[in-house]
Amino acid sequence: MVRQLLTGLVAACAVMLVLGCGEETQAPGKGGKAGAKTLTFAVIPKAQVFTFWPTVERGAQAAGKEFGVEIIWQGATDETKYIEQQQIVKTMISRKVDGIVLAPTSKTALVDVVKQAVEAKIPVAIIDSAIDTDVYVSFIATDNYAGGVTGARRLAEVLGKKGKVALIKVIPGSASTTAREEGFRETLKKEFPDMELAAEEYGMSQSTKSLEVTSNILTAHPDLNGIFAANEPGAIGALNAVKNKDLVGKVKIVGFDASPILIAGIRDGSLDATIVQDPFSMGYQGVKAVVDALAGKTVEKEVHTRVALVTKENLESKEVQDLLSAYEEQKPR
Repeated sequence: MVRQLLTGLVAACAVMLVLGCGEETQAPGKGGKAGAKTLTFAVIPKAQVFTFWPTVERGAQAAGKEFGVEIIWQGATDETKYIEQQQIVKTMISRKVDGIVLAPTSKTALVDVVKQAVEAKIPVAIIDSAIDTDVYVSFIATDNYAGGVTGARRLAEVLGKKGKVALIKVIPGSASTTAREEGFRETLKKEFPDMELAAEEYGMSQSTKSLEVTSNILTAHPDLNGIFAANEPGAIGALNAVKNKDLVGKVKIVGFDASPILIAGIRDGSLDATIVQDPFSMGYQGVKAVVDALAGKTVEKEVHTRVALVTKENLESKEVQDLLSAYEEQKPR
């Protein structure tokens, strides 16, 4: 009877080995066991438009390929749609993804869903824009306040530290762009008393809206000397407004981010400068931070990515070209 029982157990084990007792999760990091379940991360940008966000995706996909992680890329249709972004995060929690990399559209509106993810044992890395909680594994972004300071100093330099300027803001509640705007505004007040901030309006992260508000500002302030636009669509809208009113060269523009339109503007002199970030690195390092957290490694709580003021004078320099190449090349930064 004992022999029959042992024979039965051996047969059962053989069947279990053939059929499998369930999927095994792949260990974080390079490689992984053959046949193991691949880790899945949701990478959720503020939106999927402009030059910036597709570059973030390329960085995330590069890290996914390197570390054996499947990337689900899904963002809202517009950077103002924080409710849509909330729902995307909730959906990913329901799907039981292994990690989340998030660029919050709002520093407050996304707090609850991020906490829900962490409570569900899903580590979260925050990229690009801050959030009002510290439950994330890492925050990876530009030093945006410093970017605004740079914008103010550049505009002051080209205007001889005097004159009237305008600020094209992005959207209310966005931590990254609010920091840029504060850096610009406060630097003008502290360092350049002969410069007047004559107007500031939200472009709502849309080039058409930014064109409209810039046109209105130029009409209301015909003696305006300069404009700081705090993101890519804002800079494009401001550039088009200045061109439409035949004010190129008379109204100096400093933008933020890189795109073919903005780089062309620097080359032809219609745009004085733009402050270029490293979105590829944000996507790549966001994924890597979650991989490292799952592996039990120490992860830096805050990481500042590269940034450079790009002008016609330094556009062809190795440093700037290396940074701009991140918008096209699929390699870690």
